[in-house]
Amino acid sequence: MRVAYFDCPTGIAGNMILGALLDAGLDLNYLKEELKHLRLTPYTLLLSKKRKSGIFATYFNVATGKRDRHRGLNDILRIIKKAKLSKTVKGLSSRIFIRLAAAEAKVHGVSINRIHFHEVGAVDAIIDIVGACIGLEKLEIERIFCSPLPHGQGSIKHAHGSLPNPAPATVELLKGIPTYGTKMKAELVTPTGAAIISALAESFGDIPRMKISSIGYGAGLFDLPQPNLLRVFIGEAEIQTERDAILQIETNIDDMNPNLYQKAIDKIMKAGALDAYPIPILMKKKRKAVQLIVLTTPEKRDRVLEELFEQTTSLGARIFLVPREKLARKIINIKTKYGRAKVKLGILGNKIKTIAPEFEDYKRLAAKHRIPIQTVYREIKTYF
Repeated sequence: MRVAYFDCPTGIAGNMILGALLDAGLDLNYLKEELKHLRLTPYTLLLSKKRKSGIFATYFNVATGKRDRHRGLNDILRIIKKAKLSKTVKGLSSRIFIRLAAAEAKVHGVSINRIHFHEVGAVDAIIDIVGACIGLEKLEIERIFCSPLPHGQGSIKHAHGSLPNPAPATVELLKGIPTYGTKMKAELVTPTGAAIISALAESFGDIPRMKISSIGYGAGLFDLPQPNLLRVFIGEAEIQTERDAILQIETNIDDMNPNLYQKAIDKIMKAGALDAYPIPILMKKKRKAVQLIVLTTPEKRDRVLEELFEQTTSLGARIFLVPREKLARKIINIKTKYGRAKVKLGILGNKIKTIAPEFEDYKRLAAKHRIPIQTVYREIKTYF
């Protein structure tokens, strides 16, 4: 599977994305021919090499005779729909603009259909967004990942006047995405860049395991303490699992009635734990004890800890952030001769690797028909 990883130490903008893709192998003539299908007012694509702290990067820009008129979301979606572009490019481009319009509408407190873009409605922004989608399709990128994104300081000149940095629409677009502050006084992440990467990237973190085949450098506009560029790594994913991180909470208990563990685990699971299980251990002075291990997501940490201390005699717990590799999961409903049941599929790439019937469902069907659970289980498995 072909993947791309965007490394953004000094931010991301639409023209930086295109500069990096062109530097990584996207053919400029191909891009020009595809963009002609948009039938926009006359413009010129400018490509040059810039040295950023000794690193050569590709600077992409769009020159127009005059600033283009403001456009609403429907205007832009109509331009994309009428263009003779691939279904994939149209779909991705439209999704990005809808996401951007929703952020602007939230900030300005109006309906999404009443949003009239200023900078983002101009020809250069349409080319940045549609061009990025054209480039990703041409380079056969199937999955996109990105580094956490930096915030700059100071204020930004904008059509509405001076705005805090990052711009309000940018902040809205970056909800749920890992970000961090810097001392750089520049608009590091633009609304266009935020809209593109937040709509297309699956996750924001370290570079995934991949065999890199090409690297592209896209230059930014600013002279900063760090090179103002982003890098794109393109290559083949070594393993097509999904990656995330969970918390492992563990505590050793030697003074609790064993009959209470099941109730404690039930309560901890209801508080949001992914799993909880006891392991017999031998502590100092040969005291028999139980190590209770709880797995949970970071956002459920406090609630799970509160329930753990409420339901057990523990005086403290150890907490670890644990990286996790997992199969993509999909739950489907199937119809068997005994009734309907849920099945969880584990998917690696495009292949089903595991089939796990939902235990509560086939237990229910077995009880209903007074047959062994294994009979229902085999029936569900034959569906595949």
